[in-house]
Amino acid sequence: MTMTHSTVAGLDFHRDGAVLTVRLDSADGNLMTMDMCDALAAVLTDPPEGVHVLVLSGAGEQFCMGRERTAATPDDLPNEVRRLVAVNEALASTPLVTVARVHGDAAGFGVGLAALCDVAVATRAAKLSFPEVRINLAPALVLAWLPHMVGRRAAFWLAASGAPVSGDEAVRIGLLNEVVDDADALDAAVTGKVEALLAAQPRVHTDIRTMLRSVQSLSEGQRNELASDRLVLGSLRRLHS
Repeated sequence: MTMTHSTVAGLDFHRDGAVLTVRLDSADGNLMTMDMCDALAAVLTDPPEGVHVLVLSGAGEQFCMGRERTAATPDDLPNEVRRLVAVNEALASTPLVTVARVHGDAAGFGVGLAALCDVAVATRAAKLSFPEVRINLAPALVLAWLPHMVGRRAAFWLAASGAPVSGDEAVRIGLLNEVVDDADALDAAVTGKVEALLAAQPRVHTDIRTMLRSVQSLSEGQRNELASDRLVLGSLRRLHS
C-alpha cells in the first residue's frame, strides 16, 4: 500500500506499508512553523493504524534550521512554547519508532528533531548547531534534553558557544547514530535501518522505548528493580506468544 497526502503547508506525508515518511519542505531552510509543529505532534501521538516506523526527512539543501518565532506579545509566548514542547513530548512518547534522515545542516529546534528521534543518520558534511546564544537567548527547550544525551560539559559548550559540530563529532557525543559520505549512502543507510526495525514486533520496540524513558529519572537500584520486572514480564509474554 502506498499513500501520499499533505495536511499542512510545509509537511509532506508519504506512507508505504508500515513506514510513514514525513518530509519537511518550508522556507528558510525548512523552518518549522507552528502549524507544522502541531501536525507533526499529532501524527506522532495518533499515527495511522498499521504504521510502525516514521522517517523524518527534509527537502532542499538543509534538514531543518530551527523554528519560526511568531509570538508578537508576551501573552503569545506561552502558547507558542506549549506547541513546541508538544513536539518534543510526542517524539518521546509516540508508539512509533522514529528515524531521522539528516541530509544537510540543522540548527536549534531542528537539531532537536533529529536528536530526539530513536535513530538519526546524517551525511558527513552536515553541521549541527544551537545558535540561540547569538540572539541573546539560552536554548531552554534544548537544555531540557541535551545534557542527558551528550553530558553536561558538551551541552554547556554547544549551547554557550553556538559552535557547529560536524557529523563525525555529533556521532561521538551521541547526537547521531551514524554518518555517511553522501546522499546516496544516506538513503541506503536509512533503508537498512528501517528494514532492520521492521523485522521486530512493534510491541517489543514500545517496551524498549518505555524502558529507556523510565530509567532516566531513577536511581541505580530502582533501575535494576525495574529492569528485573520488565525482563520477567517480557519473558512471560514471549513464552505465551
